[in-house]
Amino acid sequence: MADDHHAGARVVAGFAVLLIGTLAMGGCGHKNRPQPAPTATAPPVYTPPSSIAPAPQPTTGSIPVTPVPEGGVTAEDKEFILSHHPIYSEEGSATWYTAPYKGRKSANGQVFSDDALTAAHRTLPMGSLIVVTNLRTRQASSMRISDRGPFVPNKIIDLTIASAKSIGIYRSGTDRVRVDVYQTPKPMDAGGRWCVQIGPFLSEHKAIKFKEKLLSDYSGSKVIEFSGERSYWVRIRPVGDDRGQAEEMARRLRPDEGVAYLTRLD
Repeated sequence: MADDHHAGARVVAGFAVLLIGTLAMGGCGHKNRPQPAPTATAPPVYTPPSSIAPAPQPTTGSIPVTPVPEGGVTAEDKEFILSHHPIYSEEGSATWYTAPYKGRKSANGQVFSDDALTAAHRTLPMGSLIVVTNLRTRQASSMRISDRGPFVPNKIIDLTIASAKSIGIYRSGTDRVRVDVYQTPKPMDAGGRWCVQIGPFLSEHKAIKFKEKLLSDYSGSKVIEFSGERSYWVRIRPVGDDRGQAEEMARRLRPDEGVAYLTRLD
């Protein structure tokens, strides 16, 4: 995806019109073949508001909560977008999703909300500030990454109902979009906590069998099997949650069912 000065200027100019009108009014399951993690064309710029400052990150074990503001974005986020250029862009298909049960937590550790301007992405750092533009209607909206997915082929981002409505894809269910990244709490091109998520499997037995194979083939890795919506999944975390190892696994793994998706945990 090109991230040149002119494209960035057009995105900012078009989005400015939408945001100025919005601010004047008072602020405002999913499941592609593994794709390489996005690499920023320039170093990420991030000055986190105190309300969403990321928690200290351990080197092993569980992934800490990465909170996003209530509602997904703030007036400060929108002002930042209006005065900066994207640091990374990509195009692809978007869809939308909702939680299968009330109180379900997003991957960032907060309770999922249909009403928040948030989205799921497989590899952008959790908490990233983005603008998603519907390439058919040119509707655009800011939102933050708070979840992981979509774990379905040929989709790059999964939106909440509020996010889908804000760019006009709620009724159609899917559309082609541009994702422009403006802030990332952590570097896109270095570090991170990585894994490979494999599935869906139609039976728990097949998922467990594949889990046992991974435990045998990748000694020292952490492997779990878990259920989804009428499906089963396997996740492998290489030693140290190392990105290079995870990328190699995603390239090599060829499950009998489903797809191996490279996924960032943090």
